[in-house]
Amino acid sequence: MHDVRPVTGPSMLRLATASLAGTAVEFYDFFVYGTAAALVLGPLFFPAFSPAAGTLAAFATFGVGFLARPLGSVLFGHIGDRRGRRPVLVGSLLLTGASTVAVGCVPSYGSIGVAAPLLLLVLRFLQGLGLGGEWGGAVLLTAEHAPAERRALWSSFPQIGPAAGFLLANGVVLGLSAALSDAQFAEWGWRVPFWAAGALATAGLWLRSSLTESPGFLEIGEHARVPLAEVLREHWRRVLLTAGALAIGYAIFYTVTTWSLAYGTERLGVSRTVMLTCIMAAVCVKGALTPVSALLGDRYGRRTTCLAGCCAAVLWMFPTVALLATGEPLLMFTGFLGALIAFITMFGVVAAYLPELYEPRVRCTGAAVGYNLGGVLGGALTPIAATALAGQGGRVPWGVGAYLTGIALLSLGCFALLPETRPVPAAVPEAVTD
Repeated sequence: MHDVRPVTGPSMLRLATASLAGTAVEFYDFFVYGTAAALVLGPLFFPAFSPAAGTLAAFATFGVGFLARPLGSVLFGHIGDRRGRRPVLVGSLLLTGASTVAVGCVPSYGSIGVAAPLLLLVLRFLQGLGLGGEWGGAVLLTAEHAPAERRALWSSFPQIGPAAGFLLANGVVLGLSAALSDAQFAEWGWRVPFWAAGALATAGLWLRSSLTESPGFLEIGEHARVPLAEVLREHWRRVLLTAGALAIGYAIFYTVTTWSLAYGTERLGVSRTVMLTCIMAAVCVKGALTPVSALLGDRYGRRTTCLAGCCAAVLWMFPTVALLATGEPLLMFTGFLGALIAFITMFGVVAAYLPELYEPRVRCTGAAVGYNLGGVLGGALTPIAATALAGQGGRVPWGVGAYLTGIALLSLGCFALLPETRPVPAAVPEAVTD
């Protein structure tokens, strides 16, 4: 008989912290590619293109990782629903770490010709495959251990991982940018963050080696034979609504962290260091506010909190691009921060919300597929679409603001159609009087 007693106190903190650390490593791997795509991959791997076309091509390889994420969620979701959440964490971290180190070893177009961008595509695909499995395993292991009344709070720990991974990735890039000349950074400096992924993945595996399997998985009586088939047959509408609801979160995050970096340096002439500093400062505040959003989700409901964040996104997308177009650091930071607060108001609770939408036997597949399909809609296309739209207007990219507002309205409608899942507190029996 398995021991499925709830985890509390220091043990819950250790488990949540280990999930956060592993997720941070995974997202470091994923984000360091996005930064490189915005800064150097275009000229190095697509030298025959114009600067704008080269950036578009680099963002296309960036988008391949998002296309792979739903496939990773299917592969690792099957393992998670059939074999347990814990094996997913090890396999996904190994795959993402190894492919990231390999990206740093790919010769440029000048050395091996067209094979260089093809290798980038393959390795970026493998990165996405691993990350597609990471989120479901890390979130479910935490959510299924957590007490119901604080599930959103504890589940928000893995959601801090993307912010930590982004800050780590861009901190390394920022340090290299300051220490190296532009020529040195383009020649070899950009590869260093990819090589560092090997050491980080090793540390992440060590931290995860002590994690125990989740009570939610151990209590499943009969496991789904083909989890994906069951999800598509019985929960397809919920998966599509989830993907549409989360699309704006991905669109906001990658507009701020990836597209705006390229736009600011190439179109506005802002230095790479200034752009990275503004973005990193906003992401740092966003990460710190993640538990606040989660507490609101535990208090007022997951759906309510997500609807509030989505409404904020609808109102703030045009101000975001207007403030970015000024090129002034403080104003750009203000625009980024407002957008990321709207983002985290939603994404601070989805780690509890999505698992609660599905029964335990298909939870790993259902939650992860919906989450990563949202990444395709909002994350894969946004840098490409924003780059194309920004090239058609004046200094202020109003087309980008309209595009983001449209996605926010779509997500608002999808959230409105999803149910509330916050556990209802048990009623306290009235005292018996004589």
